[in-house]
Order: sequence, then C-alpha cells, then structure tokens
Amino acid sequence: MESMLLIRNGLIVDTEWSRREDILVKDGKILRTAKNIPLSLLPPDTEIVNADGLLVLPGFIDAHTHYGLVSRGTVTADSFKEGSRCAITGGITTVIDFADDDKVHSLKECAENRIKEMKDGGMVVDFSLHQGVYHVGKTTEKELKELASFGIRTIKIFTTYRNVGYLVENKEELVKLFKFAKKNKILITAHCEDNEIIEETERSWQGSFKPTSHPLLRPSKAEALAIRALGEIALQEKMPLYIVHVSSEAGLEEVYDLREEGAKIFIETTPTYLFADKSLLVGKSGALAIMTPPLRSKKDNAALSEALEDGDINVVATDHCAFTAEQKLKTGDDCRHTYPGVPGSQEMSSLLSTYAATGGLLNMQQIVNLISTSPAKLFGLYPKKGALHIGSDADIVLFDPEASWKVTKNTIQSASGYSIYEGRTLIGKVKMTYLRGRLVYGEDVYLGRNGSGEFVKQNVSAAYKYLDSSDEN
Repeated sequence: MESMLLIRNGLIVDTEWSRREDILVKDGKILRTAKNIPLSLLPPDTEIVNADGLLVLPGFIDAHTHYGLVSRGTVTADSFKEGSRCAITGGITTVIDFADDDKVHSLKECAENRIKEMKDGGMVVDFSLHQGVYHVGKTTEKELKELASFGIRTIKIFTTYRNVGYLVENKEELVKLFKFAKKNKILITAHCEDNEIIEETERSWQGSFKPTSHPLLRPSKAEALAIRALGEIALQEKMPLYIVHVSSEAGLEEVYDLREEGAKIFIETTPTYLFADKSLLVGKSGALAIMTPPLRSKKDNAALSEALEDGDINVVATDHCAFTAEQKLKTGDDCRHTYPGVPGSQEMSSLLSTYAATGGLLNMQQIVNLISTSPAKLFGLYPKKGALHIGSDADIVLFDPEASWKVTKNTIQSASGYSIYEGRTLIGKVKMTYLRGRLVYGEDVYLGRNGSGEFVKQNVSAAYKYLDSSDEN
C-alpha cells in the first residue's frame, strides 16, 4: 500500500469555488479535503507538502495532441516519452491523442494498436484517444458500437485532406456517420476547412507558395463554410458537434449563427490562435510557424480572445505536433509541403495565466475550466479527471501565479528544440505536478517514469446531456 500525501496551506482552485484547504491523498486517489487535517491523525510516514503561496489545481488535460505521429513519411520530433515530458512540465497529467483509421483494421483494432504503441513507446502521462474515421462502410455502425463499448466515445473527422484520404466526401455517408454516432452517444470532433475552397484557391493561385501565403491558400472562409456544413447536419440530427482548433473570426461567427439556430456546437481553440499571428510567417524561419489551419491576423486573435472571456469557447488545447527545425525547413519555402504543426503542451497553462495577469478578463477558475474540467466533462473523463473531488485521481498541480520565466532554448522541453513563443516572458509557472499521487515534476526536475501512463476509458460526453429523452431513442 502506498503512503499518504498531504498537501497543506494551498489555495484550492477549481471551477466550483476557491478555498484554502488541505488535500489528503491515498493510493493515488483524493481521500479527503478539509480546512485543517490534523497531522496527529495521519501515519508517521505521510509525506507532507507545504503549498503556502501556491494554487492547488486539478491536473490539466490537453485534449488535442499528436505525440509520436507518423506523417508524410516522417515522425514527429516529440515521441510519447518526450511529449509526456512537455506535458508534465506544463502541468498536464492527461492528454487525448489520436488513432488513425487505416481502413484495414476495425476502428477498435486501430485504437488498440495505438494504445499499445503509446504504452510500448513509454507514455508517462495518462491518456485517452479520439479515433479517426475516414470512411463509412457496411460495418461502420457495428464498429462504432464496439468502439464505444471499448471506452472510446469520441471520433475525429476531416472536411479537408482529400489528397491523403482523410475526407468523407459523400454527404449521405457523412449523415449516416452522424446518425451512427448519435445512436452510440459518440461525440464527433471535426477539423473544419472546406476542401473545395482550398483546392480551388490553390489551382487559381498566381502568387508564391512561401509561408506568408499560407493563410491566403487556406482562408478563414474555408473554416467558416466547413463549420456551417457540419453544423447543419448536427442541427438536423439534433446532436452535439465539437469543432477543433477554431482559428478565425469568420469561423466564430458561423458558430454563433448555428447556436442561435439551436445547434449544440462546442468549440476548442489553441494558444497559437489566441497569442500568435501570421507575422511569424515572415522571414527565413517562417516555415517553423506553419500549422493548419494557418496563423491569422491580430483581428482574429482579438475575436477569439473576446470569445474566451465571454465563455463562448469551451476548451483550450494545444494541437501539439512538433517537428524539428530541420524537418520543417527541408522542403524549402513551399508552405504546401512543410510539415504542419508546432509544440505547445509545455507553455499552455503559463500563456493563459499571463493573459489573465496582463489585463485579460480571465480568472484562474475559468482557466481551470478551459484546460481541465470542461475537457474532462466533454470527453467523458469526469470526475476521475478534471476535478479535486473525493475519489478523483490525485492529479494535482501546484502553480505559482506570480512566478515569471522566459521561454528560451534552455527552458524548452520539446525535442523540436524551438518554440514559437521563444523570447517571451511568461507569468505563472507550474512548480509541482502529481500524477495519481506521485510527484512527476518538482522545482524544475522531471521525475516521470517511462511507460507509467495509463489509458483512461471514456464515458458518455456531457455534450449529450442536453438531449430530450425523445431524442435519445
């Protein structure tokens, strides 16, 4: 049996309330919270941590990562071990990664293969999966039922990337997929960029294909049109829809319109679309900032920031997809062939804390909701994850909201060796990270054990709770 852990004198912050209480942990679970837990009642070998001056937060959840991703003939710089290191350093104790639909194995088998790959690859943080679905066939309904029973209740679809086989083009098949998902209470998540707009824009393009052209080749109009198309299906089928990495004001406006019409649209954005813009695409290192959707204007940043403050964005996740500078730059100046993606798990919590500390109308309770409680609820992990409740996993972050640190070559944990936030001074820093009661990061020392991460099964998403009983049949 594991010894107990007592975290004392910290300010507990979750989405429900803030209070100065102690937390007692036993066997990886939260056993008790109280104003003052007497030491006389505890075993003599209880580990005692003084959190005076620190915030005590539920472990963060990065709901959108690509660790150890094989793509376009290469593999991302951050393996499962290295991605875990980035996560834990940033207070992330659970990630939701992706399993591809290889169109050979069943969806459950694809998920099982990915889980084995992650475990064998040394995953340190706990993890769940979004299962990709890139085609609809005779067995899809059965496969989705198997997938849900297995513990994966979110799937990922694309409205672009026809060239690599990700796009379900036939609308009738797409509607079938929505119906099958609803029947099994599976949440559909979607990468929204209209494929026709992107292909037509490229065909008629007269300019260069340098990084600065990337936002023009994949315009915000493409995002808005794709959100509209999928949103109308979700509205028709009376089911929820989750849009990943919303990047533009145009995309946001479409979400607002659909919500006004009664659609239950949940949206995610990333720190990149809040705190970085297309000016990073200028110059010799512009390719390092290529991602899809592309970085956009400061006006788009402002619209997304306002939506964040107003509570219109449900989740902030990173879309962590790290390549080295060598990988990113090997294709020269052609943005169409540059490996898309940047690292981000390490900096997410500090970027949001900095935003709050420098005038953004955001408090720590809202931040906890965006990067812990809300993703836990939407992806069926709550209250095992995303909470500091009795019985919850003791995933705990001790966070100093006043500590400042600079993103430099020496502080970057990603094996990519770079960050698009390099040179920025951030306010707010993770001091200690506990995963299921075990210290995995403390005072700048990484203590993760390779292969210790556990797969977490998903229950039905909270997104389905809005349905009338008549709609559930």
